[in-house]
Amino acid sequence: MNIWKISIKNLFHKPLYTVLSILSLTISIALLISIKQLDTSVKQQFENNLGNIDMVVGAKGSPLQLVLASVLHIDNPTGNIVYKDAKKLARNPLIKTAVPISYGDNYKGYRIVGTTDAFVKLYDVKITKGKDFNKPMEAVLGYDVAQKTRLKLGDTFLSSHGFNDDMGHEHPETFIVVGIFEQTHKVIDRLITTPLESIWDVHNHHSEEDGHAEEGHHHDDEEHHHDEEHHHEEEDNKQITSMLVKFRNPIGLITIPRQVNEKTAMQAAIPKYEMERLFNFTGIGVKAISWIAYIILFISSIIIFINLYKMVKERAFDLALLRTYGASNFQLIKIVAIEGFITSIIAIVFGVSLSQLGLLYIFNVLGKQYQQSIPSTLEFYNVFQIILWVLLVVVVAILFAVIPILKMNVSKILTDEK
Repeated sequence: MNIWKISIKNLFHKPLYTVLSILSLTISIALLISIKQLDTSVKQQFENNLGNIDMVVGAKGSPLQLVLASVLHIDNPTGNIVYKDAKKLARNPLIKTAVPISYGDNYKGYRIVGTTDAFVKLYDVKITKGKDFNKPMEAVLGYDVAQKTRLKLGDTFLSSHGFNDDMGHEHPETFIVVGIFEQTHKVIDRLITTPLESIWDVHNHHSEEDGHAEEGHHHDDEEHHHDEEHHHEEEDNKQITSMLVKFRNPIGLITIPRQVNEKTAMQAAIPKYEMERLFNFTGIGVKAISWIAYIILFISSIIIFINLYKMVKERAFDLALLRTYGASNFQLIKIVAIEGFITSIIAIVFGVSLSQLGLLYIFNVLGKQYQQSIPSTLEFYNVFQIILWVLLVVVVAILFAVIPILKMNVSKILTDEK
């Protein structure tokens, strides 16, 4: 007696129930794996992007927006702060590193960040080609930027105002590529870094031209006097978008953010705290989708139970006949169990495949829309846990479905059928 052959024939005996069982199981498995994998991948990527940054200082506004804009570079900044005030804060002995950044332009959708050479230390990144910038209008490309734009060492490019390629006009000042970073899978992969002076020069160019045109009408002595005043005033009024801070010890984390928020015109935000708040908020959606998937899984188990139970009841005569030919209860139960496990294995294969295709599409959309390169983190522990849950509900469905076999009265069934 070929038990496998009988089980497979039973599967095709009621194709509609079989397809419904596989479809509902596939959807629940795909949802559970996708949501867990997406949640894990995004969390790891965001936490990875925080680098060695303990605090962000910027203009007053939403602290989450400040972190998203200045650390993850996926939002607009809250405004600018005076560089002189930021440098004064940076002299605090509790601060180990304070890295100013200034941005507002892009090249083909990739943000151009004016900063200092200390910026790369926040992300532990090395330059694989060329060198770091050391004078204005020199630029170092992130790995993704170099790959997508195909810019090479020595190439020049013009920046555009705003954060999207089609948002604003091009500036006439030319940047030159002097270096390319290694791949890190961090936010720096999709940034173009340049000295702070580059950003100031680009944005002050037109105003300086206007100022010189007006001063041309005065005498030489007056022009020299105005130039000196203009230079000092410009030094005092230089602005940056934000400052990325790393503390020497935990005391700085406890005291400085409160001091900044209460005693200055600036705002301090703690990236790890803001990310935790964000994940707590998105966690509600993750839980909701997970519960929906578990409900579908429960419905799947009921469909499988009904399918197997109907098969046992409808084919009671065939099963009783097998008993008369020497088949044991255990062999009859194996027929039902194999049918249930074939259904679940097909659903697992389809569910895992569907989840990976869905995530590939989602990560592709994120890459195009937010310039985010998120590595897909498939944790086998989570997948194994989900598969165990699926097999458990299938086993329960099988156990309930084989009860009529255990209570089977062979002689009565054969007599009634005759």
